Amino acid sequence: MSRKARKPRKHPRPKRSPARRGWFARLRRGFLLLLVLALPLAAGWGWYLDQRITSHFEGKRWSLPAKVYARPLELYQGLELSAATLEQELRAADYRRGRGPGSFGRDGGYFRVETRGFRFPDGEEPARTLRLRIRGGRIAALEQPGGMLDLARLEPALIGSIYPAHKEDRVLVRLDEVPRPLIGALLVTEDRDFYRHHGLSFSGIARALLANVRAGRVVQGGSTLTQQLIKNFYLSSERTLWRKGNEALMALLLELHYDKDEILEAYLNEVYLGQQGQRAIHGFALASRFYFGRGLEVLPLEQQALLVALVKGPSYYNPRSNPRRAKARRDLVLRMMAEQQLISAEQARIAQGRPLGVVPAIRARENAYPAFMDLVRRHLRRDYRNEDLASEGLRIFTTLAPSVQERAEQAVARRLDAWGKEDLEAAALVVDVDAGEVRAVVGGRDPRYAGFNRALDARRQIGSLIKPAAYLAALERPASYGLGSLIDDEPVQLTDAQGRLWAPQNYDKQFLGPVPLWRALAESRNAATVNLGLELGLRAVVDAFERLGGDPPATVYPSFLLGSVGQTPLEVADMYQTLASGGFRTPLRAVRAVMNRRGELLNRYALSVQRVFDSEAVYLVNHALRGAVSEGTGRGLARWLPASRGVAGKTGTTNDTRDSWFAGYTRDLLGVVWVGRDDNGRTGLTGSSGALTIWGELFAELPLRAPRADTPTGVETLWVENGSGLLAAEHCEGARLLPYYRGLGPAEQAACVGERGRLDRARDWIKGLFE
Repeated sequence: MSRKARKPRKHPRPKRSPARRGWFARLRRGFLLLLVLALPLAAGWGWYLDQRITSHFEGKRWSLPAKVYARPLELYQGLELSAATLEQELRAADYRRGRGPGSFGRDGGYFRVETRGFRFPDGEEPARTLRLRIRGGRIAALEQPGGMLDLARLEPALIGSIYPAHKEDRVLVRLDEVPRPLIGALLVTEDRDFYRHHGLSFSGIARALLANVRAGRVVQGGSTLTQQLIKNFYLSSERTLWRKGNEALMALLLELHYDKDEILEAYLNEVYLGQQGQRAIHGFALASRFYFGRGLEVLPLEQQALLVALVKGPSYYNPRSNPRRAKARRDLVLRMMAEQQLISAEQARIAQGRPLGVVPAIRARENAYPAFMDLVRRHLRRDYRNEDLASEGLRIFTTLAPSVQERAEQAVARRLDAWGKEDLEAAALVVDVDAGEVRAVVGGRDPRYAGFNRALDARRQIGSLIKPAAYLAALERPASYGLGSLIDDEPVQLTDAQGRLWAPQNYDKQFLGPVPLWRALAESRNAATVNLGLELGLRAVVDAFERLGGDPPATVYPSFLLGSVGQTPLEVADMYQTLASGGFRTPLRAVRAVMNRRGELLNRYALSVQRVFDSEAVYLVNHALRGAVSEGTGRGLARWLPASRGVAGKTGTTNDTRDSWFAGYTRDLLGVVWVGRDDNGRTGLTGSSGALTIWGELFAELPLRAPRADTPTGVETLWVENGSGLLAAEHCEGARLLPYYRGLGPAEQAACVGERGRLDRARDWIKGLFE
């Protein structure tokens, strides 16, 4: 009997030990707990990202820097303008030799200028081709195709920008303003499925991977445009999984909220495409101007392709520094466009055969004229917050004349170099007399240094620059004083409350006794001025000083009469502007108007004028100040300017030659120059040997109109005897023709007037004997 096969024995499943069962249970509970906790956190994080996306995308997406422009150059027949100055102004406005908008050609005094057109606060200036002929230092003819032209305005030079902290710059453009080929090229190279995916494109990643493997290098990226926009807009460039995860999630959220065209338009304005110094070039519209000097709307196919090529790496494919690399990338973009049938193969071949067409890099503007920009900022501070200036895309139209500014900088640099003293500093301002507009500001030896602005902040004693105030106060009393009136150039000794003696000296250490009033001012006689001021009373002189625009101290001592008061060069310019304009107080301006980013006018800073002196009194003082230049302390100007220019001016030198000043003006322009040291040490320069020489070199290069020949109706000219101040006649020895208030000239006649009458009668008697 066979034995029944025994079934294999089932081994009982080993039972988990109680400890192991407890461990798994804890793990499961931990996982569930983690899941329960993670879900709200993930939802919260998603909500946070969603809020971040919508708040930024629906608010102000970009901080746009303010653009600051120089004054436009207005061209008309008869304008005083040299060919060199016109070319200087054109180059300042980034015109280049050649053809096309923003170009010019020159043959001697003949110019062809192709303007770009510009929107000014008062209207649009169209783009056109101008032909000018300059002869004898002025425009002899101004034409455009079709005939003569009365007036044309060049677009103003962009002289600076006020940037937000990140220094990004861009010109916003709408989607319908971007050429279609450029958009096509962008989608072909960066995101072919843009209008099909929802923020992420797995097929795009696969296609990029395949293309890169075929090429053996990275020729195509896998991120969608939406992801790129998210990275640029909200995230950093760090390569971490956390950042990539956020990028993907935010791309999905962005596409959930906004349509494709809106996202694409944002991308076109956001993408980084180059660098100019600290200025970052963002968006295709600004990149077009940066690389090609013109707008997107006129770019040919090959230049549109080049801009798209830069998306991959603006520095690596920089067409200025790496033209071969840039051309290869551009040609690749064109080939991809042809493969996708956006353009024909023939179009691609022709475009690939063309040069890059990149214009030379223009000078970075962010700090070209820091002293003037400082003045502009202070002007705008009254109406705008700093954050608005740096983010609202304002267009600020200033009064700076680039050609005047550059000549002022050159004159300061030349003289400081010639003196060879490294511790010497200087400041200069040039002002348009009629408009009260500041044309140039130099804040120190280095005009590009944006530090201490001496033109605005160096408050130094002004010395004899104050003297016109005392003479003006006297001449406002025409019944008592005229230019021929004698005043005492005699020693003065005054003792203050502490018993300290003050005895001012003349520069030549001599006292001339009675001198005509005009001569005392022209020769800057200290003793005569103090005697006159004390005779008038300090209050009267302070009043005249204030009406001129000066800022007197709270307590005034007699030394005030010799300029012991501190003023900045800008404040001095403000004072002398009143003299130059014939007695009208005209607060100086650096800004004409401000427009918003849409081209709407926000503010216009109009000329403000207030009469503060009779024109007659100012005319008389100006006559004496012309004498100061022709035969007084400013006669050294003859080295640079002939007397026919009619310059009026005043030198100023403070104790121990610590400060050297000159303020002078012509019919058109006022200039103030200061030379000194920051530590207030001695310079060894007087007003004549220091500041005046800078002023002379500067004004010798500026276009100046002939002085006015008219005189106020309340003024008449009389012959006056020099030594007595009595009414004289032309034949009187030493007689001088001086202007007086009409009807208020010297009452008494000099003896020589009658002598000539007797001689004339004797001559007539003898003549009668022979007739």
